[in-house]
Amino acid sequence: MVSIHNAPTRNLDIVTLHEILRLRQDVFVVEQECAYPDVDGRDLEPGTLQFWTGQGSVDATLRLLREPDGTERIGRVATARDARGKGLAGALIGAAIAESRSASIAIDAQAHLEQWYARFGFVRSGDEFLEDGIPHVPMTRTR
Repeated sequence: MVSIHNAPTRNLDIVTLHEILRLRQDVFVVEQECAYPDVDGRDLEPGTLQFWTGQGSVDATLRLLREPDGTERIGRVATARDARGKGLAGALIGAAIAESRSASIAIDAQAHLEQWYARFGFVRSGDEFLEDGIPHVPMTRTR
């Protein structure tokens, strides 16, 4: 059974926050070779929730942002290399959807994961675009 945790960023203990940021850095900056400002200020916005799995270390993570227009956005979905294929990211997506208060949730999915996100009710909502050299597609899930 996957143990899922969530909390506003400001309420996280420093070790958990460190592990979430480390995992995001390991996956996006190191593994995917995307030099970008991961610590972008959005984690500290009111309403932002961090989701993660793991005890002591973080095996998978994502964040749920609440946009000014009332919609929500899932982002920074990352799973440690040695924890992939265990359903952790899917469990986090499900938890974020369940926690959502909005009629609409957006995600900018890496294009090769479009069908994976479709399993959770996300549909393409625009044209493919490049972000940090990786093809992405905007997707939306509505209630």
